[in-house]
Amino acid sequence: QVQPVESGGGLVQPGGSLRLSCVASGYIFAITSMGWYRQAPGKERELVATEKRPGGSKNYADSVKGRFTISGDTSKNTVYLQMDSLTPEDTAIYYCHIGANQKYGKTINAESFWGQGTQVTVSS
Repeated sequence: QVQPVESGGGLVQPGGSLRLSCVASGYIFAITSMGWYRQAPGKERELVATEKRPGGSKNYADSVKGRFTISGDTSKNTVYLQMDSLTPEDTAIYYCHIGANQKYGKTINAESFWGQGTQVTVSS
């Protein structure tokens, strides 16, 4: 079973930076996407940034464009989120998502894997 594990969250002052990491353990045949989502208290989970594979095209939420940068390394089953110029509105639990094609014998299934989340709090 694939299990993404996030790290790097914490408390930071407004204007500060954090770098989140996510490493996915377990068998992965081929990663098709790597991404970060977040959920603030009382709100629905929302997309922050994704990176498609192959090709590496990236997509960002409007609210984080120019401040956050996603980078993935499929050779290490790892994805990072560099977050700069943080504001209190960025406070949320951040979740790593891995999309993958999993091969079982002659069958290939598209599957989706989520991490447990890491808390990011932006406050003075």
